[in-house]
Amino acid sequence: GTMTFVARAAREAVGEFETKYGSGGREQFIRNHILQNFYAFELMMAPYAVGHLKMSFFLEELGHRLADDERVRFYLTNTLDMEELEQSRLPGFSSLAEESHLAGEVKKQQRILVILGNPPYSGHSANRGEWILGKIKDYKQVDGKPLGERNPKWLQDDYVKFLRFAQWKIDQAGCGVVGMITNHSYLDNPTFRGMRQSLMQTFDEIYILDLHGNSLKKETCPDGSTDKNVFDIRQGVAIAFFVKSGKRDESHHIVRHSEIWGLREKKYNWLLGNDVESTEWKEIKPKSEFYLFVPLDEAALERFNEFVKLPSIFPVNSVGIVTARDRLTIHWSAEEVWRTVTLFARMDTELARESFKLGKDARDWKVAFAQKDLLESGPSRDNVVSILYRPFDVRYTYFTGRSRGFVCRPRQEVMRHMLAGQNIALMTCRQLSGQPWFHTLVSDRITDDCMVSNRTRERGYLFPLYLHLDTERKDLFNHHESSERRPNLNPKVVEALGEAYGEEPSPEEIFHYIYAVLYAGNYREKYAEFLKIDFPRVPFTANSEVFRELAALGERLVGLHLLKSPELDRPAARFEGDGDNRVDKNKSQGFRYDTKDTRVYINRIQYFAPVPTEVWEYRIGGYQVCEKWLKDRKKRCLSHEDIRTYCRVVTALKQTIEIQGEIDGLYTKVEMEILPIKVESP
Repeated sequence: GTMTFVARAAREAVGEFETKYGSGGREQFIRNHILQNFYAFELMMAPYAVGHLKMSFFLEELGHRLADDERVRFYLTNTLDMEELEQSRLPGFSSLAEESHLAGEVKKQQRILVILGNPPYSGHSANRGEWILGKIKDYKQVDGKPLGERNPKWLQDDYVKFLRFAQWKIDQAGCGVVGMITNHSYLDNPTFRGMRQSLMQTFDEIYILDLHGNSLKKETCPDGSTDKNVFDIRQGVAIAFFVKSGKRDESHHIVRHSEIWGLREKKYNWLLGNDVESTEWKEIKPKSEFYLFVPLDEAALERFNEFVKLPSIFPVNSVGIVTARDRLTIHWSAEEVWRTVTLFARMDTELARESFKLGKDARDWKVAFAQKDLLESGPSRDNVVSILYRPFDVRYTYFTGRSRGFVCRPRQEVMRHMLAGQNIALMTCRQLSGQPWFHTLVSDRITDDCMVSNRTRERGYLFPLYLHLDTERKDLFNHHESSERRPNLNPKVVEALGEAYGEEPSPEEIFHYIYAVLYAGNYREKYAEFLKIDFPRVPFTANSEVFRELAALGERLVGLHLLKSPELDRPAARFEGDGDNRVDKNKSQGFRYDTKDTRVYINRIQYFAPVPTEVWEYRIGGYQVCEKWLKDRKKRCLSHEDIRTYCRVVTALKQTIEIQGEIDGLYTKVEMEILPIKVESP
């Protein structure tokens, strides 16, 4: 940047020198120590120029004017690039090449003991040099094994690369300190577990001060009050100190954690009034497999880790489909999809872009690619299919199964099993942005990856119960009845249950049992911390009777959530009032919830009632279901089928709340007799 860190560090150094030795040797100290041992890098010319001016004025304030043969060791360079510019006789280029050479000497040869900074946060990093990408590979393994992430793209964020550079330099020196303020996502995100382990292997002591303020995660203080960022950014931040003494064995490390919540001014005041010694640190013990840099209930975590992780139960799974252009690809009816497809496929590319308001092409979705996919598939009405777009919200799309086509990422390897024949699937998230865990629902059709939540990090994964075996044939992946299928269940899990219960439960019973457990309120509350950071883990009871009772309750929930249960034939709500059935966009007079009369008004005079408050507020994933379903239909006139569906949704949620009470009563028995099942994590 503009040398703010270095200027302050120099002031601290001069102050310490004078405290110890007096002010008489200040100028010599600046010349022989500050100008010789303080270095800085900057990529952009403007802050580079400002930084040199700032340091010149700053040193004059301290009583030292730079001589003609002196300079501040502040170099114009890309920190993360080890390639040096070649010499050139072109005007200006020779000095740039010399600058690059001097910076290269510092990067490659100079022993550095302290590294400070506020590196850029950029998920779409332009720093793709061979050297830094090679170093980042060290973060793509954990416990000596590959990380196993399908898309570890967040390891390419610039701040991660700067931390890796700093770690490498301290490793070169054999000892030293790194102090940086960065994005705080690396503290608990599963993608960064290899990075956390690597940092622990390098440094003796790690201090993490989480400043929170993450508006992307909608962070609030523990008491529910407002939490603000210390910067004008949406991503939360943390200050970290990494200390390497060079005197300990590789197995010894200490990680300490602290955090500050509240408004920005409160955080500023706290930071100004405290240092490392006055901070109340809590020592944490990051462990395999996640090496988390946040405090957790160790006993509960140990218990949770005994359960079976969801991908270990359902080996074939993936996130839901990503259309990249919902406006074009998702519609209310099959006929709307067909009209759109037949028109769009044959339009001039640029006219199609403008007509459908598609904007610029993305890397994985282009108008021309989408049109080519449609034309190569027919178009055919057979490819128009229903999709569970949001909770209880069935829409329609055109599905060919080809990536980078009409649908950007169709997840054909999993979705074909939902189209080839009768099937059901569990949908949940791997990690949360910070809210409580309500993140599971069942589907009997393909699903959008935002079906459970559209919040940052909360991508929805689909776990089908059955695999249709002849869907490998390209012409049969798409909603044709398959004659052969097998359960998508880990045989070790099924065998263990069979041995414990005397006979193997059916695939449906196992699915229903899991679904019931995931709807247990006391399970969600007890393991809330861990459900935020990785897939749910399922405790299987050793008691066959408890298993059967929970499976029966899970079966009822599945029927309700697929809107197929006979319990829905007696609706708990009615639609009242004369009008055009239009959902008003005006919240004050139109679409609103009346707490007193327990009515959901869609406009000034028409409403659904009764809708109890607990039903109106009921959440699945990131959505308040009753509100979201109608909110997405603002300005639309509800059809007879829409009205019927909403009444059934209200009924389903009312029944769900009652069933969850029964599940809670049984779940306590589950943890009294856990069946140990050992399976390898995928």
